Amino acid sequence: MSHSSVRRPFIAGNWKMHGSLAANATLLAALQAGLTDNDAAEVAVFAPYPYLDQVARLAAGSRLAWGAQDVSRHDIGAYTGEVAAAMLREFGCRYALVGHSERRSLHGEPDALVAEKFSALVAVGIVPVLCLGETLTERQAGETLNVVFRQLDAVLASHVPALLAYEPVWAIGTGLTATPEAAEAVHLALRARVAEKLGAATAERLRIVYGGSVKASNAAALFAMPDIDGALVGGAALNADEFLAICRAINV
Repeated sequence: MSHSSVRRPFIAGNWKMHGSLAANATLLAALQAGLTDNDAAEVAVFAPYPYLDQVARLAAGSRLAWGAQDVSRHDIGAYTGEVAAAMLREFGCRYALVGHSERRSLHGEPDALVAEKFSALVAVGIVPVLCLGETLTERQAGETLNVVFRQLDAVLASHVPALLAYEPVWAIGTGLTATPEAAEAVHLALRARVAEKLGAATAERLRIVYGGSVKASNAAALFAMPDIDGALVGGAALNADEFLAICRAINV
């Protein structure tokens, strides 16, 4: 594998608004049975809030890490429906997504709000996975790097990110995937941006994963790129065999 030895690959399944107690238990059991100590990647699942306690209990002592799909920017208070970072931390949450394209598009979350959520997670010791990506219109206008740099810079102003997820919006749930070369070009540019702002050593340690219709059939080609350090998997993460095949593709 051509990746830097300082970056352990990261493969995460984002369940989005899917799951049930029974289905989750079946999926988690299959993942735990299929993962081995020989697998190169760190593997995580991002479950809906009500199932985080179940995931924490069932994943305890296994190779599976887990995280939340979002977080409130607020620490405490009269914010009905919100979930604070400290609440997630109390359950042992290790990771949380911020700025997922569905939050940005469906809920209108601006870069400044995403940066506040990032700060809230860092404050309690949870690792944020900062999601970045452009729409099809932005891509066609040649604005890809301007968009992802703007989203990234909102966080770089005050934090050192450990995990980025580049997820071109036009490739999420559409069956369309950026070619490995096109995805690599954006990953390389993001790493260069971090190097410019925070130094080469920080950029070299930064894990940047790809999201957008990742499946077993295209995972190995994506993972062969030197700056693609894993994947943020959507629909395929709900199928244990498919998700495990993606995890194994990083070993090739």
